[in-house]
Amino acid sequence: MSDPAAIEPRLLGTQDKLAAEVAVGESVTLPLIEETARIEKRAVETGRVRVSTRTETVDEVLRETLRSDMVGVTRVPINRTLAEGETPPVVREENGVTIVPVLEEILVVEKRLVLKEEVHVRQTTTVEDVEVPVMLRRQHAEVERVDPEGHASEPINPLPAQEQTP
Repeated sequence: MSDPAAIEPRLLGTQDKLAAEVAVGESVTLPLIEETARIEKRAVETGRVRVSTRTETVDEVLRETLRSDMVGVTRVPINRTLAEGETPPVVREENGVTIVPVLEEILVVEKRLVLKEEVHVRQTTTVEDVEVPVMLRRQHAEVERVDPEGHASEPINPLPAQEQTP
């Protein structure tokens, strides 16, 4: 004697669903399973870079030669009446001195041109060496790589050895 439930057809992997019987000539549609692939991206920190700047000051003395010009003015009284038809004097230079004539018209029975004075302008030049202490600042950047655990590596030096300044 056998159990009638034991001989009934069942779906694979199920205990309580009965399998459908298909008659000859009938068609049955079976659902199929399809797998799809999906790619996801996420950011993973593999390390960091730390950049710090250091400013140093350097005391230097700048040396320069300064030149200054000084002008001395001397008034030289002339008080000479110009002869009729004489051309009035013009600005001229004699031995490094610029001479500016100052003329005045005076009213007499006749009009005469009188050379009242000359203004002599003498230029002298002095030279002075000066030294001015100045403080210059220079910055250096230090770059070091830091791993995810927070450990810093040796500083990264992007300059070739000959471009580095001591």
